[in-house]
Amino acid sequence: MSLFATASHAASAATLPPSLAAIEAVTRALAASFGNRLVTSQAVREQHGHTLTWIPNQPPDAVVYPQSTEEVSEIVKLCASHGVPVIAFGTGTSLEGHVNAPFGGVCVDLSQMKRIIAVHAEDLDCVVEAGVTRKELNEHLRDQGLFFPIDPGADASIGGMAATRASGTNAVRYGTMKDNVLSLTAVMADGSVVKTSSRARKTSAGYDLTRLLVGSEGTLGIITQITLKLHGIPEAISAGVCPFPSVKAACDATIVTIQSGLPVARIELVDDVMIRGVNLHSKLGLPETTMLFVEFHGTEAGVKEQAERFGDIAADFGGGPFDWATKAEDRTKLWQARHDAYWAARALRPGVESVATDVCVPISQLAECVEETKRDIEASGLIAPIAGHVGDGNFHTQPLVDLADEDEMERCRGFIDRLVKRALAMGGTCTGEHGVGQKKIKYLEIEHGPATLDVMRLLKRSLDPQNILNPGKILVL
Repeated sequence: MSLFATASHAASAATLPPSLAAIEAVTRALAASFGNRLVTSQAVREQHGHTLTWIPNQPPDAVVYPQSTEEVSEIVKLCASHGVPVIAFGTGTSLEGHVNAPFGGVCVDLSQMKRIIAVHAEDLDCVVEAGVTRKELNEHLRDQGLFFPIDPGADASIGGMAATRASGTNAVRYGTMKDNVLSLTAVMADGSVVKTSSRARKTSAGYDLTRLLVGSEGTLGIITQITLKLHGIPEAISAGVCPFPSVKAACDATIVTIQSGLPVARIELVDDVMIRGVNLHSKLGLPETTMLFVEFHGTEAGVKEQAERFGDIAADFGGGPFDWATKAEDRTKLWQARHDAYWAARALRPGVESVATDVCVPISQLAECVEETKRDIEASGLIAPIAGHVGDGNFHTQPLVDLADEDEMERCRGFIDRLVKRALAMGGTCTGEHGVGQKKIKYLEIEHGPATLDVMRLLKRSLDPQNILNPGKILVL
């Protein structure tokens, strides 16, 4: 039992909660070093165990707010010396239980590490601390004609986005975090500090530790600084919405758009159920049918040509007419509505919980996978709106369930299980961008096979032999 008697602490054959003496020793030492930046109140601890899922809140024993890589190193060294778990925290917007503390320990909240260390406009890169959020970074870059394109729905921290290998609506053109991180500074499980690479756009020098840490969800190291690729703000942007008679028609139009090489910047599916929520939440008057939100970047002439070509493709599948947003403020409103889809969905059934999940399939399998999922939702009797970054085969569904209704819970569990196995059977993955966290651990062996998981476990044990870095996530050791 921990110092604060967190009843949610769990144990497994591989990991046990730290002893009361260990927690007391670490807390005393942190209080001496960090003063009021060490917090042990119940409310703050529970805030840092918040998961935006139906997983129970599992708070840490203490929360500490470092302001530098050196302070993160100090914290980790102290925890390592007592065998106390360390959970990195960005903004708490992840969706698979990444920030829960199932074995107690210390939450390292990186939100005070806000420095934008350098912007190299001529090289199209920058160096930032982990607590900088994507909106803060883009606000800083705007006057230099630059932007950072990765845009998960929430205003997530750059460190958290790297740790979960985030993507978002722009990924179809600009890639995901793995494609946009040049180098990382990270604190390892023994408190040592490593820099994984340089600012060079490519390298053949040694193991690719950058890619190893991107997507590791805080289980191999705590990311404290990130060197990012930047892009020039496009000369022209054209965006709009296009209705379709069915989910299949919208997905088929997406597939043809991508296969034809049309350089679409964003192409987002929102089904009829989600559109109802978007209209309620964002005060839009969109037709309540399946729609694609589309955006093109480039020159004035190029954007016009791309939009016309997409219009032809959409018409071939019964889509249209377009409602184009030509003003910047109208585009912002449109995409903010799409980014707010998580909260918009909750407006469809107030008072119940949202269970957001995602899968990703090869683009050729997208229409079949989404259509089968839509039928499954109806057969299950669930309210589960669908939205997705369909340009790269990634889509989300968000069942709205009453946690007190065990029958409804069981139907939801069954639906999610079938969704994941459907995607895997089509050559896809159990998660395109949410990450594994706690919720999808059981699917990794189905997706990768036991030999691959053994390699992952070997890496984890080699880099974190005490299993103190975010234990209980990604792998069962």
